[in-house]
Amino acid sequence: MISMLPHAGPLAGLTAWIFSDGKAGHEAQCFGVVDALGVTAELKRVAPSGVFKWMAPWGPVSPRERFGQPDTPFRPPWPALAFATGRTTIPYLRALRRQAGFATYTVILMDPRTGPGSADLIWVPEHDHRRGPNVISTLTAPHRYSLQRLEALRAHMPAEIAALPQPRIACLIGGPNGDYRYSDDESQLIAGLQAFADKGFGLMVTTSRRTPEELAARIKDAVCKAKALFWDGTGQNPYPDFLAHADLFLITADSVSMTCEAAATGRPIYIFSPSGGSAKFDRFHKALADYGATRPAPAPGDEIETWTYKPLHSAEVIAAEIVRRWSKRAEMLPGLIAPSSQ
Repeated sequence: MISMLPHAGPLAGLTAWIFSDGKAGHEAQCFGVVDALGVTAELKRVAPSGVFKWMAPWGPVSPRERFGQPDTPFRPPWPALAFATGRTTIPYLRALRRQAGFATYTVILMDPRTGPGSADLIWVPEHDHRRGPNVISTLTAPHRYSLQRLEALRAHMPAEIAALPQPRIACLIGGPNGDYRYSDDESQLIAGLQAFADKGFGLMVTTSRRTPEELAARIKDAVCKAKALFWDGTGQNPYPDFLAHADLFLITADSVSMTCEAAATGRPIYIFSPSGGSAKFDRFHKALADYGATRPAPAPGDEIETWTYKPLHSAEVIAAEIVRRWSKRAEMLPGLIAPSSQ
């Protein structure tokens, strides 16, 4: 589905390349902006090896890939726009920029850890310190859950969700990472889920790839007697419907992407914070709390509150800025658009 913006007219129908390292989260960010722009995107997955992987993002593309040659995936006609996110994709975007020149407008999502000349525009989340004339930031990361997509999902509620009592709470569970630990917090998390169930909430629970199997099993056992849906990774992923039909959320603090997606709904978000964390995570969660989107997860026995806030759709904000800057450059350099994009 394409999410069209009123200001996307100048770019609608043009072509874009997305350089991807294969990470689903990275691709979702790029496609979120592409959807908002209304452009047609071609995915260019890259997997440098050896010294060229080690040198990324600062080094070049391997000469063996013959970037720009007719019999390679990286050949003219050049796209009107190109996106990259992830360390190993940056050399490819720089190589494209050198060969295509002003014909291709280049965008990096997330700090590339390289100089500002790596792309025409760099997006970073507000909790990242990077700033500059060609750097923009938003409170949340871009994703594919536009207002239009959420409205379409809400128009068709699956029967198993409709059967749950209201209010319905989507419980989005992450897992340990380099900053958060779960060893001493699992019982608190499970007690919180049981407390929601005891209050008569309908639970929609999903774990992630980072959730330890033992924790997932304990959560499943804890909610099996409640009026709950638990996705164990088999069958069709109900996450989009959980997101669209939740009246409120409980999300673990390590799950930044799921928190950003939930913030697109304008519905209350409770954050459960395992032990650990970092200054960067703290800045992110403080900013969302200050905005009014999140509050700390209640302890068992606490009153469950509800509140509202303006939904956050960062993909549209980023798309609008790309349109503004691209249009300004197009006015200065007539004939800018690559032939393949016309």
